[in-house]
Amino acid sequence: FDTVRKFQDGTNRVLIATDIIARGLDLSGVSHVINFDVPEEPENYMHRIGRTGRAGEDGISITFITPKEDDYQIMIEALMNRKIPIKPLPEGLEISDVLTPDEIQVVVTKNIQDKFQHRTEPKAFHEKSAKNKKVNAHLTRADKHKLKYGKPKTRGQKKKG
Repeated sequence: FDTVRKFQDGTNRVLIATDIIARGLDLSGVSHVINFDVPEEPENYMHRIGRTGRAGEDGISITFITPKEDDYQIMIEALMNRKIPIKPLPEGLEISDVLTPDEIQVVVTKNIQDKFQHRTEPKAFHEKSAKNKKVNAHLTRADKHKLKYGKPKTRGQKKKG
């Protein structure tokens, strides 16, 4: 906010803004807008250049367009229903072959080998703990009684009659 205030009162003559902050700026008296890249969304371009030439004033918008951005240019021209005038680069202009970190394309691929490591033993089939190694043998009521009292359960002696 301090930077915008300094730009409005003339202390700063240049303001560098992202698309997000530029949408919220309500500045008058902006003479030039310079786009170092073409936005992927044509509406963002309209918001960018809309900072200049307000209230009947004149303004200049300069956009650097690379061949990779030609499709974006076509979409912007369709939205504006107007051709963007293209001027050639000045003669003798040196264009560096050295790429900035942002210009270097980084290809990120997932390493699938890590995901499917060959294991000698599948994790789902682990050794049971000692308490779970019991054999599931069904005990009858008589067997349970024998274990509990140390003698078989009887119905008593048969009466002789």
